[in-house]
Amino acid sequence: MKRFTLSLIVFCACALPLTAETLSLEALTRGQYAARTVAGVRPLADGEHYSQISADARQIVAYSFRNGEQTEVLFDVATARGDVRLNRIDGYVMSPDEKTILIQTETNRIYRHSFTATYYIYNVRNHTLEPLSSGGPQEVPVFSPDGTMIAFVRQNNIFLVKLLFGNSELQVTKDGEYNKIINGKPDWVNEEEFSFSCALDFNADATMLAWIRYDESAVPEFSFPLYRGRSPEREEFAAYPGSYSYKYPVAGEQNAKVSVHTYDIKSHRIQQMKLPLDADGYVPRIRFTSDPEKLLVLTQNRHQDRLDIYAANPRSTECKLIVRDQVDNYVTEEPYKNLQLFKDGFVLMSERSGFNQLYLYDLNGTLKRQLTKGDFVVKAFYGYDPQSGDCYFSANPEGAIYQSVYRADSKGKMTKLSQELGTNSAIFSKNFKYFLNVYSNIYTPPVTTLNDARSGKVLSTLEDNKALKQKVESLRLAKPEFFTFKTGEGVELNGYMVKPADFSASKRYPVIMYQYSGPGSQQVLDSWNVGNMGGCLFEHLMAQQGFICVCVDGRGTGGRGAAFEKQTYLNLGILESKDQVETALYLGSLPYIDKARIGIWGWSYGGFNTLMSMTEGRAVFAAGVAVAPVTSYRFYDSVYTERYMRTPKENPTGYDHNPITRAPQLSGALLLCHGSADDNVHLRNTAELTEAFVQADKPFMQLVYTNRNHSIYGGNTRLHLYRSIANWFEQHLK
Repeated sequence: MKRFTLSLIVFCACALPLTAETLSLEALTRGQYAARTVAGVRPLADGEHYSQISADARQIVAYSFRNGEQTEVLFDVATARGDVRLNRIDGYVMSPDEKTILIQTETNRIYRHSFTATYYIYNVRNHTLEPLSSGGPQEVPVFSPDGTMIAFVRQNNIFLVKLLFGNSELQVTKDGEYNKIINGKPDWVNEEEFSFSCALDFNADATMLAWIRYDESAVPEFSFPLYRGRSPEREEFAAYPGSYSYKYPVAGEQNAKVSVHTYDIKSHRIQQMKLPLDADGYVPRIRFTSDPEKLLVLTQNRHQDRLDIYAANPRSTECKLIVRDQVDNYVTEEPYKNLQLFKDGFVLMSERSGFNQLYLYDLNGTLKRQLTKGDFVVKAFYGYDPQSGDCYFSANPEGAIYQSVYRADSKGKMTKLSQELGTNSAIFSKNFKYFLNVYSNIYTPPVTTLNDARSGKVLSTLEDNKALKQKVESLRLAKPEFFTFKTGEGVELNGYMVKPADFSASKRYPVIMYQYSGPGSQQVLDSWNVGNMGGCLFEHLMAQQGFICVCVDGRGTGGRGAAFEKQTYLNLGILESKDQVETALYLGSLPYIDKARIGIWGWSYGGFNTLMSMTEGRAVFAAGVAVAPVTSYRFYDSVYTERYMRTPKENPTGYDHNPITRAPQLSGALLLCHGSADDNVHLRNTAELTEAFVQADKPFMQLVYTNRNHSIYGGNTRLHLYRSIANWFEQHLK
């Protein structure tokens, strides 16, 4: 269960008029305060350039990393030759030698990361465009290292196209079947919780193909209804509702059985790797190394407290354990999300020291050295230069609410490359000479610059969001304030507060608390992206109505190391809700806050913790809104839930602490909001909770959004949702 970055869903980059004087919900939800971004940057092989799709989605353009100037048009729908005529493109995949580009069109989303699309092969030299396949839409196309072949998935089977043989197409697997067998891409739960969509790779000399196979035949099926609806309208369900069914393993139930297979492209032989994987274990990644005979296979046990890396021989099928990373409680997603290979080794992220740090291994699994050290958290790994021994990453040694970009040399000395204190993230050129930096703080919209990777010096500014900054400044809003306080249990927590522009310390204000609170998450950051709509603008909107808005990261959240984050292990919701109640008690002690008028809300895990906080036993919340909440972790997926809770059989007491069992303790006016087609946190969660409230004779209100998924958007939906949230607090806290 991931936090949704709502601004990415709602907003588009657009020109910003400078005449607005007050915030409105319509303006916010329609993207009129959206920050402009430099999106889709892909470093090119020469180290000097990067590519992007043009604003009109008709070209792929190369730009200089040194000054941001356009240098070349790599693809143009107007000049592409062939039988097909395109109006625009959705994306692209470049071959390793950049002589061929796969052009992505007709994209249809499946889940969070996955989609189908129709791809076309574009020859950069002669500008010809031809279909990748005539057999139907494709998924996760992958080039061979020599650029002569493309493997892809269609209808759960793997296909291979050989460009040197007239684009001849070969079907590699034939056992793929919906809701039974998947080859080369993950099932729902592996995609969602291990954050990937492609489980397919070529070896270094393009003689072998490897993939993960998922047998989900025994996984229980989940179905939800689909209606005609609006925006979009589903005409096929005009007379009778339809349904969508897919495999969704809840905590403690059967997962897909995973195995790793290889295909010899010359002999057409398929083999299964002799992987010593637990029967209920996971394979979150496979990656071929620079050695054609060495495939790295990352595995986890079902408890997810151990990450093993095997070196598998794709021909002999033998697998050798080369690294075991075992930590207390659970391994986070970061190691496999940040794993990077280079010619002679790989870099692994690990919390073995108590903080996320980087470790350098050779291809035999020998630890060469620890690249970063300290009581701070490495947030993202950008790359390792084997020639210099330098590594590039972002981390928070300046404090949990900050993130800066660093270089660590071969002796471990760190140099800060980003120029401003706040939140920084980077994309580095292939030769590590340059990087694109995106900086913001809680007062400053994103500023995107090109920088020198040795000194950090700004070479060019690509986007400064000056118009948005002026527009927001014209609103004359109060500046958000960071604060810390200690709970009654002596725990220091970080928070921020948004006050009305005409704040008076002699008045007593109602408060709206927003939180997410999930394991490893952070809402309290010195970043423009905090709050609900960037720049705390929804919070400012509510402040205009006379509220003070507050956000506090409680125990279990990220940025402060494993000890702070993993306190909630086996007991999700207990400490998190205590800390939100303690926040309300602290706020109620301030002279300018009315302790009788404090509300709380959140989405997804934040919805769960809203409910846990309102049923904690101390009646500190007068009102609350829970959007798309988990109400019992017995209803949520196996991978996420068991990472933090183990199984219901192993930890029944932990699972019994939930909003449903605590329904009789509800205090405050509660609004529940959920999408009827939420494939992530099913509407079942809200349905079971409302029945518990009915039987406990507890009042509540409920909004169900037809055909909407976990993000609850489309047409007028987001405006309706946020207006309902705002009105709820107006009604019950004023």
